[in-house]
Formats: sequence, C-alpha cells, structure tokens
Amino acid sequence: MDHVDAILAQWRRERPDLDVEPMGLLGRMTRLTTHLRHAIESTLARHDLSPSSFDILATLRRAGAPHRLSPGDLLATTMVTSGTMTNRIDQLERAGLVERLANPQDGRGVLVALTPAGLARVEAAVTDHVATQVALVGALSDDERRALDALLARFLAAFE
Repeated sequence: MDHVDAILAQWRRERPDLDVEPMGLLGRMTRLTTHLRHAIESTLARHDLSPSSFDILATLRRAGAPHRLSPGDLLATTMVTSGTMTNRIDQLERAGLVERLANPQDGRGVLVALTPAGLARVEAAVTDHVATQVALVGALSDDERRALDALLARFLAAFE
C-alpha cells in the first residue's frame, strides 16, 4: 500500500458514491512526475544546465551538423512564448554555449548555433541524462516498459 492507496481508502470511506479509481492513476502519475523531474534536474545541474537550457542545446544537437536552427524552429519544439525563447537564447549566448549567426538564406534572419563549448556540454549532459533515464526505468522489465510506453502514448494521443 502506498500513499495514494491511503488517500483512496479515505475517499472511498467518506464518499462511497464516487469512483475514485482515476484519482489513483492520476495521483500516482503526479507523484511519479515529481520524482522523475527531481532526478533529471539533479543530473542536468551537474552540467550547470536547467531543463529549459538543456532542451535548447539538445534540440540543436539533434538537428545534426552544423547544429544550427532558426529561433522559429527552436520555438516550434517548445511550448514557450517567443520572448521566453529569446531570453533563454540570450542566457545561453552569455554562457558561451550558443551563438547567433547571420542566416545566409534570409538576410534579415539569424540562426542559433552551438559553439564548441555548447556541443561539448550537451554531449556530456545527454550521456548522463540517458544514463539517469535508464536507471529511472530500471524497476520495470523490458516488456513492462514497452507496455507502459504504449499505454502512455495512447493516453497522450487523446490530448494531442
């Protein structure tokens, strides 16, 4: 019996007319998200990165060489405003992890590019990030991970 089970038992006792089973599922997902977020933030902090800064660096890294994207392309991968994206890029630029370059295909536009320091930082961080993720799902068998992934993908599809 976990913390969520105790809460559900109380609600079942106090409100037997309610189906609180979804409360258990969502409560566990919320608690699990908190634990996962803490572990991931701790890993990224060892590389002096926040989840949002890692997201930008990782997006540039995944883009492939020469690791450059327009601010609009970066914005499309996140759910933040353009002003927030500009601030994040500014912070990464001040840290020497990205640079703004003139876009050769758009005289008015810029590209955001990983610097050599940014590439080195994201390479080290993503290696540790993946190791953390492997450890986090280590309590599940391969079959359980695949089944959970399929269920979560189906659940997420209902919202997206």
